[in-house]
Amino acid sequence: MVEHGSEAVDIKRKCALLCVARSTIYYKPKETIDDDVKIMNELRDIYLEKPMYGYRRMTVELRKMGFIVNHKRVFRLMNLAGLRAIYPTRTTTIRDLSHKVFPYLLRGMQIVQPNQVWQVDITYIKIRHGFVYLICLIDVFSRKIMGWELSTFLDTSPCLEALNNALKHGQPDIINSDQGCQFTSSAWTGVLLQNGILISMDGKGRWADNVFAERFWRTIKYECVFLHNFDTVLELRVGLGKFIDFYNSNRFHQALNYHTPDVVYALKKIPTRQELFEQFSLHHQALNQEVVMTPK
Repeated sequence: MVEHGSEAVDIKRKCALLCVARSTIYYKPKETIDDDVKIMNELRDIYLEKPMYGYRRMTVELRKMGFIVNHKRVFRLMNLAGLRAIYPTRTTTIRDLSHKVFPYLLRGMQIVQPNQVWQVDITYIKIRHGFVYLICLIDVFSRKIMGWELSTFLDTSPCLEALNNALKHGQPDIINSDQGCQFTSSAWTGVLLQNGILISMDGKGRWADNVFAERFWRTIKYECVFLHNFDTVLELRVGLGKFIDFYNSNRFHQALNYHTPDVVYALKKIPTRQELFEQFSLHHQALNQEVVMTPK
């Protein structure tokens, strides 16, 4: 009815003569529900290949495919579809205020034997196409890694897998953790209580209460993760498995008088450094005797 481009009468005058609001001239109909469904299907396909993409990169990917969308619409549709990029949060300790928090039991305690106290924690590790989460349980006395699990999701299930792996090798009196929702959940605390394990939790903001697990994160990242270029979760899992085996059985630990965690865990004590050197001497003497007794 109202045509653009006429020089005789401008748009404003035409709208006034026809009693039409000028804003309706520029109105464009909103996208239909069918368009949203089509875009959500494309988002799911992209997510299967690139789960590390957030709504901004998803927007670029859709624009590349020919969809005229902005980031606000993509954000809304991703939330509607339940799609969330895999990425590290600011912290792996996310509290759930509806969960029960247990008191810290280790203050002033002398830890004098294996399986007296274990600590559990979660850290994230960057790979080429995103981030994954590593859960470990460590025996405080021997520093032995009792169980571990790697997961792309930050929930309770991989924590329970790591716990089940650890309980195959021993059972502690106490397990200490932070106040993350994974460790305050009924699924986690229920398994501990069923096994007669006391539950201890750090104070709020007290990372030092779980210091042995925190120290292990520094070790595994600087001595394994940062020295290799892991492209996939499978490559990382294999690499971590080899390093944890090395850490338990072959890596000399200064706090253990340079004995390995496996040795200290088996002996249930920390031998002196002199005993370690004597063991080396006996080993070399035995090797030399074998050389002498071997016929030419």
